[in-house]
Amino acid sequence: MKRREFLSMAAATGAALSMPRAFSASVPTSRVVPQPDACATAAGRRGKLLILIELKGGNDGLNTVVPFADPAYYALRRRIAIARDQAIALDERIALHPSLRLLLPLWRSGQLAVVQGVGCAQANPSHFRSMEIWDTGSCADVYRRDGWLARAFAQWRVPQVRAAAAIFGSVEAGPFAGLSFAHASRDAWAHVLNPDDSSSFDRTNVNLTEDDRVTGDAFDVSIVPPSRPATFPDSIEAALRTALVSTQPVSYGAIRVTLDGFDTHANQPERHAALLKQLAQGCATLHAELARRGRWNDTLIVTYSEFGRSARENLARGTEHGGAAAHFVMGGRVRGGLYGHPPDFARLDATAQLPVEIDFRRLYATVLGPFWGLDARGILRDDVKPLPLLRV
Repeated sequence: MKRREFLSMAAATGAALSMPRAFSASVPTSRVVPQPDACATAAGRRGKLLILIELKGGNDGLNTVVPFADPAYYALRRRIAIARDQAIALDERIALHPSLRLLLPLWRSGQLAVVQGVGCAQANPSHFRSMEIWDTGSCADVYRRDGWLARAFAQWRVPQVRAAAAIFGSVEAGPFAGLSFAHASRDAWAHVLNPDDSSSFDRTNVNLTEDDRVTGDAFDVSIVPPSRPATFPDSIEAALRTALVSTQPVSYGAIRVTLDGFDTHANQPERHAALLKQLAQGCATLHAELARRGRWNDTLIVTYSEFGRSARENLARGTEHGGAAAHFVMGGRVRGGLYGHPPDFARLDATAQLPVEIDFRRLYATVLGPFWGLDARGILRDDVKPLPLLRV
């Protein structure tokens, strides 16, 4: 992939290549956000890439991973439940929403884990506060400002090995909030420092050479307003090109891609089906391209959302803010299958929220420990056990 191709795509995707103001502290004059160094123990290894997919707004886990064998599910959702003959059965009790059919090859090959009952104990119904809890990787009664990935990057301090970060589809720092660039090299994945002013490149003003490296000099360019908002497919493509554009893969990388629109208080069936179709298409694209480039075994894709939805539908054919939900983990090293227990509708609380069975931070501990080899306990400030999702 040539620089000209990459910048052409970036100009088309609008806000895809953007980072929030929280990332712009202590940056060099090259106008490229640098990246911190990584621990030397990873020197010479292929890059381990984390791709977080944020399902913004609170994804309805019950209509994503469907407990189709439980009559209580249909009693609570008479108008919005997924019909048994449409659901894609994974076993005798659990199925996928029909819009997720493109995930079936990953399921059948044992590279898709479905983790049920994930959430934060004593979750907050506020979008803002709940997302803050997930982004900081903390308990509901702990208030932090630094993201869990920012703390992970802080462990990478030794030269020779690099780490890189990028976000697409959102200008919020999220899990990268507070990321320090005190130990930085010139290469970077994030190219626009101030998306509040503008969000895309004017490629006509770029002086390029024909090599594949992305360096600070390549992005000392003029900025113009985006011609259109970036779509989720745009962001997926931008994330792929960003991950693959360097001829010297970073030892560690983290990319967050946001798919917005999951706050489905009304007319949920149509809206949710369209969103899940985009999610499945995006994951299938990531899998196909990363596998083709030989990077799939070094990649972990994890979905997350600030909360699930209420088990009981509302009068507007939608759902309210809820509790636990299912999430997906996929990759070449993933030990596929169903994890956790199916929803227990006999344990709903007064607001029809499902109880949390798996602390959401166990997903993070799995990334930090088994996948990246970092000190998960030190980063999460708690003794959180990883899930047995990865093959050795």
